[in-house]
Amino acid sequence: MRRGLLVWRPFEELERIRRDFDRLMEEFFAKEEPVERVFAPALDVYETDSEVVVKAELPGVKKEDVEVLIRDNSLIIKGEKKEEREEKTETYHRVERVYGKFERVVALPAEVKLEGIKAEFKDGVLEIRLPKEKTSKEVKIEIQ
Repeated sequence: MRRGLLVWRPFEELERIRRDFDRLMEEFFAKEEPVERVFAPALDVYETDSEVVVKAELPGVKKEDVEVLIRDNSLIIKGEKKEEREEKTETYHRVERVYGKFERVVALPAEVKLEGIKAEFKDGVLEIRLPKEKTSKEVKIEIQ
């Protein structure tokens, strides 16, 4: 087995470190590319002894632009947050608010009655109260 001596070249090593540092700084301070963002309302889902409650944050959404459906023991909330532009002469420096159509599907944690469901929209929060189905679908099977 042959072993040789390695020659240490400190200036080449410093140059490599400088290139790596420059590359890191370019990546860190690179201009932010526009990212496709989707508006999806934040939800709270909880249940009491008698009902399932779903609260959805919908800031900037009008009540007329929201639709609530029940399908296959899932709650579907869909609608649109419309962009409000008054003048096109303004210069924007940052745009973080998200607009567009949205749809959230929530699997309900319990069977619910389709009659007696209440939905209220107040201060940008949609609250849906779904009464639980009292009947149990449990059946005892006799073993033979």
